[in-house]
Amino acid sequence: MAIGFIQMNIVLKVADSKQLLKEFIFLPEKIYSGNPRWVPPMYIDEWNFHDPKQNKALDYSDVIRVIAYADSKPVGRIMGIINHKYNQEHREQTARFFALDCIHDQRVAHALVAHIERWASDKGMTKLIGPYGFSDKDPQGLQVEGLDLLPVIATPTNPIYLQTLVENEGYEKELDCVSYQMPIPEQLPPVYERVFGRINANKNFKLLEFTTKRQLKPYIVPLFRLVNETYAPLFGFVPMTEVEMKKFASQYMPVLVPELVKVVVDQSNDMIAFVVSMPDMSAGIQKAKGRLFPFGFIHILRSMQKTNQLNLLLGAIKSAHRGKGLNVLMGKALIESARKRRLAVMDSHLILEKNEIMRAECEKLGGAIRKRYRVYQKLLG
Repeated sequence: MAIGFIQMNIVLKVADSKQLLKEFIFLPEKIYSGNPRWVPPMYIDEWNFHDPKQNKALDYSDVIRVIAYADSKPVGRIMGIINHKYNQEHREQTARFFALDCIHDQRVAHALVAHIERWASDKGMTKLIGPYGFSDKDPQGLQVEGLDLLPVIATPTNPIYLQTLVENEGYEKELDCVSYQMPIPEQLPPVYERVFGRINANKNFKLLEFTTKRQLKPYIVPLFRLVNETYAPLFGFVPMTEVEMKKFASQYMPVLVPELVKVVVDQSNDMIAFVVSMPDMSAGIQKAKGRLFPFGFIHILRSMQKTNQLNLLLGAIKSAHRGKGLNVLMGKALIESARKRRLAVMDSHLILEKNEIMRAECEKLGGAIRKRYRVYQKLLG
């Protein structure tokens, strides 16, 4: 069903000026203003995402940003990305579409998507996937299930009709990511308790816990180095440079809760495992309208204090130490810290549908899939 305009003349503009970039960034909050489920991005992060000085992925990528107008009113946007670094490493000719937002009208969606298809084809690309950013660190896919729940940080937020609009343009599933919701137990199941007893007695490993950001700070960059090492096989992953690691560290350090980050080191004090989590802040971001100032940060901090939901954000174990129970060592400590903060449920964040090991761990803890995110693909030409 098309809404908004019965007859309209759609005009596309490339957002190639600062004024048009501003319109591009803030357009979704106009389109989705009546949607109680939509959570805006943090706009300071959005500006950094589009700034070549802040986002080094722009150095090795071709990008285009397009705004659609109907009768002079902005009604949609889309971004095209060709990550040359990724394509060269994986011997692909793949483009991505990203930041697709529009009114519920197939004509608008078609104009935007078709423009990116032509742009990608003109640059020699043979496939288009999306929604997908520069790497898996950006929100990926369209949420296609669980839209009754608020999205969490770094995940997509979209109305359900976008799924139909994209599929009507000939796009099919490339992959799904799922998100589990799990109760935070009073204690781990007996099988985990036995594993914990064994691993806790192993003097080759040491669990590090933190109470201040000063204690945590020296471990953030090493944490990202471990991400580079362990995430390399994942779909769409692009290794971070040292500069990018420091940028991410400074970006997330202000909102991290030290008690909800766990690290395991070996006898040489080298990091071999970690988990990062934080209280949910989505309701606070909504109330702040994506703006930290002048009072937005207060809404965000209050929501983190009031929520009963813990969001898992990132975790990794060195390949040589998997299957030894380090996940249980960190998990028990994290559960205890979460209980102290009166958190009752846990969101797993995005897990690849094919990642049967991680999914089995969630299900052993009583987790159920509540949200699903889909990346689409279409062959060009």
